[in-house]
Amino acid sequence: MRLDAETFRSLVDGSWKGLFPALLRGVLSLLSLVYGTVMHLRNSAYDRRWLRVGTAPIPVISVGNVTLGGTGKTPLVAWIASRARARGLRVAIVSRGFGASHGAPNDEAAELQLLLPDVPHVINSDRVAGATMAAEEFASQLVILDDGLQHRAIARNLNLLVIDATNPDGYGWIFPRGFLRESIRGASRAQVWILSRANSIDSEKRKRIQNHFFMACPTGSCSAWVEAIHAPVSLRSWQGTSESLGVLRREKIAGFAGIGNPQAFRMTLENEGAQLVGFRIFPDHHAFSADDISSLTSWAVACGASRVICTLKDLVKIKAVRLGTIPLFAIEIRLEILAGESLLDAALEPVLQLAAAVESEALFTVPE
Repeated sequence: MRLDAETFRSLVDGSWKGLFPALLRGVLSLLSLVYGTVMHLRNSAYDRRWLRVGTAPIPVISVGNVTLGGTGKTPLVAWIASRARARGLRVAIVSRGFGASHGAPNDEAAELQLLLPDVPHVINSDRVAGATMAAEEFASQLVILDDGLQHRAIARNLNLLVIDATNPDGYGWIFPRGFLRESIRGASRAQVWILSRANSIDSEKRKRIQNHFFMACPTGSCSAWVEAIHAPVSLRSWQGTSESLGVLRREKIAGFAGIGNPQAFRMTLENEGAQLVGFRIFPDHHAFSADDISSLTSWAVACGASRVICTLKDLVKIKAVRLGTIPLFAIEIRLEILAGESLLDAALEPVLQLAAAVESEALFTVPE
């Protein structure tokens, strides 16, 4: 049986009621136990140094999460890279490139290339090799490891964990019963925890999430709790033109998203006062075909939309300025820190200083 992304989410979050989905959840629970056991054994092997951890020739900052996609890592990666570039550091982003094909960049890489044209993005499933390539071919002084928490085969100087305020614990289950990539205790490997989309919940809920993670990781190394938002800054077309967000309130908007947390994008549109006449959801990393584009065009026309809005991650795949005669724009998002920015800066500072010193050293070694 094949489930689309929206139906699968309704299955694991429990909103799909009835005997059949209950039986499916039972089967997924058993599979989750198997997958969780495998992840536990793998992590134990790394903890006991039974599995080898490679070392990059330059400092490494890892950005990751414990849940499946959609937590908001990309805006944080862009924020860190921009901070480092502002200090004159040569930065590279290294990722596995999930969803990429035929050597092309994947969704996140294409989005980051648009946001950070002066920052090279190396795609390599072997992150040590990717970091080495960044150092040798681009003379990079610092590597930002995108989606690196579970990739334990490379040492890093700093681990940053992104927690999505709208779904912090992946419905409480490890995949496939829930959205957790591993036990929530995996968060203990990070030194900084960043709660993204913090403005989507009240302060009491934010505190409960913080306490939940600290209780789950009592022996963890987290030294900083940071709260951030994904602030919409403008509408952006594929041609690079920008328009004010006020357009959302003046026109009839059809929105769609093919990301890990599409409802968060819908919430962004609604918070900006968009006159939503329709909203469609596609799977994360969805490759838009000609049939998809045709279907979206017909749907937007049927909705009476005067403009179609998607995420930047979707726009870099569609590469069009309009659907039929209807203008297509993406919302450009920027990370803003609500609380704990000084703590995040304090955690980043030693690594940025090490990166600045790379220039005069032939080889940098991550300390054990």
